[in-house]
Amino acid sequence: MGIPLANPLVVGACSLSRSVDSIKALEVAGAGGLVVKSLFEEQIQIEEDEFERRISAHDHADAEAQSFFPQLQHGGPKEHLFWVRETRKAVRFPLFASLNCINSPSWVEYAKQLADTGVNGLELNFYSPALSPDVTSGDIEKKEADQVAAVRAAVKLPIAVKLHPYYTSLMSVVARFEKAGANGFVLFNRLFEPDIDVETLAKRAAYHPSDPRDSLVALRWLALLSPRSKADLVGSSGVSSGRDIARLVLAGANSVQAVSALLKSPGPSVQRMLGELETWMKDHQFENLAAFRGKLAGRKDSDAWSFERGQYIKAIVGID
Repeated sequence: MGIPLANPLVVGACSLSRSVDSIKALEVAGAGGLVVKSLFEEQIQIEEDEFERRISAHDHADAEAQSFFPQLQHGGPKEHLFWVRETRKAVRFPLFASLNCINSPSWVEYAKQLADTGVNGLELNFYSPALSPDVTSGDIEKKEADQVAAVRAAVKLPIAVKLHPYYTSLMSVVARFEKAGANGFVLFNRLFEPDIDVETLAKRAAYHPSDPRDSLVALRWLALLSPRSKADLVGSSGVSSGRDIARLVLAGANSVQAVSALLKSPGPSVQRMLGELETWMKDHQFENLAAFRGKLAGRKDSDAWSFERGQYIKAIVGID
């Protein structure tokens, strides 16, 4: 998106960005950039509700004493914005703010505040499950495209949209978002699905670390989109080695995001992955990423077919 990176490995939004010290360590280890843990509108709403509940818990205990205390209110996104600013001061590599909202005005309001922190770009996370049969996929896509356009009109920073793989026509959505002002796309967002514990009969959040197999859907769409979209593309999910980085760049990614592989040993994992990528490039005599970026993308009809339905024919019939 016009933002220079020292290398294609970007740390995705996760708990590693909760501490300025851990972010500095990732920069020292060699990460090309970092996406700050998302600002969730719903989290702010929950915190505001809890704040109000605690403040008002004893409102009627002694009505006469209420005037002794100042009127307090929750700070909204101020704490998150403060730490993003402090992080920006502490590191030099590119930082991207991540935003996840549910109400249209909040996208613009929070995007403008994040832009003022000094970050290099914004990452918008959309996920709009429709519970009414009257809401169509077109309705959802129009609403999200309008949100991209509204944020684009409000900020000058590069905007990336982190997509999920469940759109009816991903090619159409990307074209629509790009027209609305998106400069890049991250493929794909790993959505945390709900689960049920059958022993305790309780609901729980399902989470498991990704592995290289999780990147195959992203690989397919990177290969199909890279020749057909002017926007920059980022491969995400399942990136745990230098070879994983190479696979996604071969498909057309400009950069990649990694999280799961970094959580246990952030710095050493960054160094290992970049070392593996460098070794792979030397083995295949590639001097830089541009030499192999998109080399195996679906540029021609025959290439595109192999990423569309060709895998079924190969698996069933054995045609190469």
